Amino acid sequence: MAEKQFTVTADSGVHARPATTLVQAASKFNADVNLEYNGRTVNLKSIMGVMSLGIPKGAMIKIIAEGSDAANAITALGDTMKKEGLAE
Repeated sequence: MAEKQFTVTADSGVHARPATTLVQAASKFNADVNLEYNGRTVNLKSIMGVMSLGIPKGAMIKIIAEGSDAANAITALGDTMKKEGLAE
């Protein structure tokens, strides 16, 4: 299992476009990848799950991955969020 915490820096939080980008990035991995925010955990491969969290700017989120490529998934998702200006 691998996990990492991030702070959302995008002014509009995690809205539809960046959520779609994250879901697409997570879907490339075999690992089970979850997103945790405010005591709720959703599958990061589900756009509806991610959108249901309503993550605003300044939120602390955690990505948790379990499986053979969990560490690679965490690294790639962190890179994707930084490239998109979504979180750090």
